[in-house]
Amino acid sequence: MIRPATDDDWPLIWPFFDATVQEGETYAYPLDLTSEQSRGLWMERPPGATVVLEEDGQVLGSAKMGRNRPGHGDHIGTASFMVSPDARGRGVGRSLGEYVVQWHRDQGYAGIQFNAVVETNTAAVALWQSLGFEIVGTVPGAFRSPTHGPVGLHVMFLTL
Repeated sequence: MIRPATDDDWPLIWPFFDATVQEGETYAYPLDLTSEQSRGLWMERPPGATVVLEEDGQVLGSAKMGRNRPGHGDHIGTASFMVSPDARGRGVGRSLGEYVVQWHRDQGYAGIQFNAVVETNTAAVALWQSLGFEIVGTVPGAFRSPTHGPVGLHVMFLTL
């Protein structure tokens, strides 16, 4: 079940948010973020939204979505996703991705732009491509992966 995230969900999101950031392979967030700083980054306020995917009382993943840019760019959306390490490979990311695409359609956005998909995050790149996103450019060496060294960040786009 995908539903809007509430403040009560943050203690359930924080462990996998922090684990994902500490892995250092998919997000450029600072490693020393506190729970409260992270909450401020993740929990979107309207007109954006944050959702969780819950199964049997467990939060397995979360997504945040909204405008990519203000003003003259507010017709293009963006989103970010995190899945609990224990739930990876179970379709959580796909379910959240499909939800986010439909949410943007329902809100009247013209497209969705992902600003920074790490090129070595091949599972995410393949998922977004399977949902119709295209790589429109890659910034070479823009991300420092602990495993791979400097790698590119893809800008990906889906016309709605």
